[in-house]
Amino acid sequence: MLAAVAATGFASGSAAQELNFFTIGTGGTSFTYYPVGGVIANAISKPPGSRECGEGGSCGVEGLIASAVSSRGSVDNINAIMSGLRNSGFAQSDVAYWAYTGTGTMEGSEPAKDLRTIAALFEEHIHLVALEGSGINSVADLKGKRVSVDEPGSGTYVDAGLILGAFGMTFADIQEENLKGSAAAEALRNGKVDALFIVAGYPTGALVELASAADMKLVPIDGEGVDKLTSEFGFFSTSAIPSEAYEGVGEAATVAVGAQWFTHAREDEELIYNITKALWNDESRRLLDVGHAKGSTITAESALAGVGVPLHPGAERFYKEAGLFK
Repeated sequence: MLAAVAATGFASGSAAQELNFFTIGTGGTSFTYYPVGGVIANAISKPPGSRECGEGGSCGVEGLIASAVSSRGSVDNINAIMSGLRNSGFAQSDVAYWAYTGTGTMEGSEPAKDLRTIAALFEEHIHLVALEGSGINSVADLKGKRVSVDEPGSGTYVDAGLILGAFGMTFADIQEENLKGSAAAEALRNGKVDALFIVAGYPTGALVELASAADMKLVPIDGEGVDKLTSEFGFFSTSAIPSEAYEGVGEAATVAVGAQWFTHAREDEELIYNITKALWNDESRRLLDVGHAKGSTITAESALAGVGVPLHPGAERFYKEAGLFK
């Protein structure tokens, strides 16, 4: 019932008119999207009867109840937004751009021309994970190995394929496994897979748990393959996962993409304006800073960084008023 209300906006009836449900598609519960989505949902919500902002109450949108929904990831979230199943969702910048333009890995699919951006959120790093003593020290070492690349429908699956391609391989060159989050980490720990890919902001829960229970290592993603990857796909940037992001694990070179928040063009302009405004108020700043390790990197100043899909008119109006968009 809540999904039906969310899809249609305000429900009918005099009492229900004060209440609006708004869903945010995230990712697996052990990845970064889900907890960050929960923090943002809390920040933008203000159910009827809440105390006033500044008096210990919510500073969100009047009458709004937002909820973070676990999902299969970027592709799944975009499909759900376009079909009306969810009001909004997180996705990698590369996946969203391809969906919007019908290019890249979405070649042959109908372009998602009504996809719209609310905000760029944080940087996501491609984690290539193995165990010490595995003999896997580079992307090239994955050939013939059992590698979890997440499920089709996830951004991780898309990016794992691109990384393999940049190093002269395809999924046919590995023994492909399609496990998510904690299941993939547990399979690695128990010797059922040899390595795994995860695209997430560090630290991500599944790997925090793995590092505390096993001799985990981050395999560097660098060299000529990365040069090819970043030159062909501008949304990838070279980066690093720092030492001790995970207990006892050293720094590793890798590549990163942006995590962004999207919605549909049909969503009400005033509602998206108010949601965007609530996301960047001072109270939300405090919630983001303490709610997740990635929260402090989610700032209004970087809200338009790497945006390749048009802004929703409501979000654009807020950024213009704030002097962040011209």
